[in-house]
Parts: sequence; C-alpha cells; structure tokens
Amino acid sequence: MKDIVVIGLGKIGATIARLLADTGDYYVTVVDRSAQLLAEIESGPAHSTANLDITDDTALAAQLSGKFAVLSAAPFQLNVAIATAAARAGTHYLDLTEDVESTREVKRIAKTTTTAFIPQCGLAPGFISIAASDLSRRFDTLDSVRLRVGALPQFPSNALNYNLTWSTDGVINEYIQPCEAIVNGELVEVPALEGREEFSLDGVTYEAFNTSGGLGTLCETLKGRVDTLNYRTIRYPGHAAIMKALLHDLGLRHRRDVLKDILEHALPTTVQDVVIVLVTVSGRRDGRLIQETYANKIYSAKIGGHIRSAIQITTASSICAVLDLLNGGKISAEGLIRQEDIGLDAFLENRFGACYRQGDAAKHQSVSVAARPL
Repeated sequence: MKDIVVIGLGKIGATIARLLADTGDYYVTVVDRSAQLLAEIESGPAHSTANLDITDDTALAAQLSGKFAVLSAAPFQLNVAIATAAARAGTHYLDLTEDVESTREVKRIAKTTTTAFIPQCGLAPGFISIAASDLSRRFDTLDSVRLRVGALPQFPSNALNYNLTWSTDGVINEYIQPCEAIVNGELVEVPALEGREEFSLDGVTYEAFNTSGGLGTLCETLKGRVDTLNYRTIRYPGHAAIMKALLHDLGLRHRRDVLKDILEHALPTTVQDVVIVLVTVSGRRDGRLIQETYANKIYSAKIGGHIRSAIQITTASSICAVLDLLNGGKISAEGLIRQEDIGLDAFLENRFGACYRQGDAAKHQSVSVAARPL
C-alpha cells in the first residue's frame, strides 16, 4: 500500500481521496487548512486527515516526507509551494492546474528533482492532451488539431446557461488569461473569450471560445509540426457574450473577488452535469487528407454511494489514473512528465481511466473501482 497525500478538500479533492482509498492500494492523508471540512470527511481505514497551512513550508515538507506522491487539488496559487515542498521531500508530484504561469514554475522545479513531476493531470489540461497526442501520431503530417471541452449542466436554467461545477477561481482565471495557440504554424497568444464558434452534437447546439490553459504543453510539443492548434471551452449559446460584458464592460476582470462573490451567490451548484470531450485532427496519411475525431460525453454517477458530478469524476479519475500508471511503472518516475507522454491505450485500460472509454454503456452507471493488481 502506497502512502499518498491529497491536498485540498474541495469537490475534486474529496473525490480523489475516495477513489484512491476505496481501492485498498493506497493509504491517503487528506490535507486542508479547514478543520471544519476535515471533520466532515467520512472516516475509513485507508485514510487520515491533517489540518495544515500550506504556506508553512517546513510543516508541509515534513508532511510529505516519506510519502510516495502528493496530489494537489488546491487552488492554483498554492501549487508552486506544494511543488517546492515535494522536491524538498523527494516525493512524486501531480497537480490539476490550468494556470500557465504556475505550471512554468513547476516545470522549472522539476529540473532539480529525481522524482516525477506531472502537472496538469485533469480533464483539460490532462486527458484532452493524451487523446489529441494519440490521434496526432496516426498521421504522416499534421494540418490542424482542435480541442474542445465543456462541463455543462444537463438542465440549464439561467441566462448564463451555466452552473458551478468546479473551482470558481479556475473558471475566472481561464476566462481572463491569454491563451496559447498555433496559428499558421506560429506559436501565438490569443485573447480569452474570442474565436467564438457554434457547432451541433447529438442535436444540441453549443458555442466554443478561447480559454486559457487547456492545451497544457501541446504547443511546445507540436510546434513546427502543425499549422493550426487551438483549445476552446464548450458552453451553451449566449454564455460568452454575458461573461464578456461582466469581465470587460463592467470591469470585473480587475475585481476578481467581486466577480467570484457574485457567481458563487447567484449560480447554484449541480451534480446533474455532462462533460463533453471533442478532439478533431486533420492531416495527411499515405498522401491523402484525412480527419479523425474523438468525441465523448460523460455524465454524473455514483461513487462510494454518493452522486458525483461528471466534472468531479473526469478530473479526479484522470489524476488517479496517472498516479496508478506511475505506481505501476508504466510511465517514467523521474523528471517532468507531459500529459502527451502518456499512452491513450494505457490510460483507458486503467481502472480509473475507464470512465473515458467511448460508448453509451458508460452513461448513468455507478462507478466502482475495485482493488486489483495495477
């Protein structure tokens, strides 16, 4: 049994802890600064809790000492401190962040360690890069790689057509930070909330627009090999226009605390959501121009007797699958590991990654991760 530390007891962190503890293969210590949240977590033989201020470098390094890995489900602002402590403790490090600047710092820290540093292990960035990289390898030359992901309410009921299903700070951050892309073969930055497009899937109309961080390290990986590479977030039509009014016309991009307070008090949360994943790659194979697509919808389901949202399931399952692959020796245990370094087949064959397998059979089913050899 490997000792794991999960930092952050929000929606995603709690799901990660439950998934890992239920296998019997991991002993999980859940760390959070909120004693109240820690007191509310269900007790079990495969996990414990630690009330800790992450900004206390010495205490954090001591908590990580001797542990196999630390998984950060904390706000992106704390990841550099966690990564620094992991390097100091000689512990493998995984996170979920979409934040570009903190990931650059994590990559720098990774150069100083002899353990694995695997940032951006969620849905997007994360699984989306694994799927895109797998499709891209099937072509002799690449023309375009387009990634589209959205976590949406199944039953939208407000003008934004949106419910809070994950970190409010993360949503705001990806709506205001510059977005990396490759345009006409050149690596560029494009503004968030721009590049709006509409498309239909299964008879439902959606919009998609630029947001920050979803590409992870794909721009670096595919630079010089592809003419067009971009990432856009999927929402129901009308969402982007309202967010642009709030952020730009009303100036709330400069008053993030105010915007966060408004969103968290005006938008209800829901576990009745759907995650849409759409990756389209075009290029040439044997001289012919060909397009291939990965498309999937994942719905909320039961985990440990509790309904978890689709974004909780997909995000938590991704980082758990990567941890499992690391533990099983199927990915490198040293240095910076990019998501596109992970094979899609190995990911989907993993007990956690199975939630991403395509097909209607996965819809609305309970999720049960049994203990078995990795």
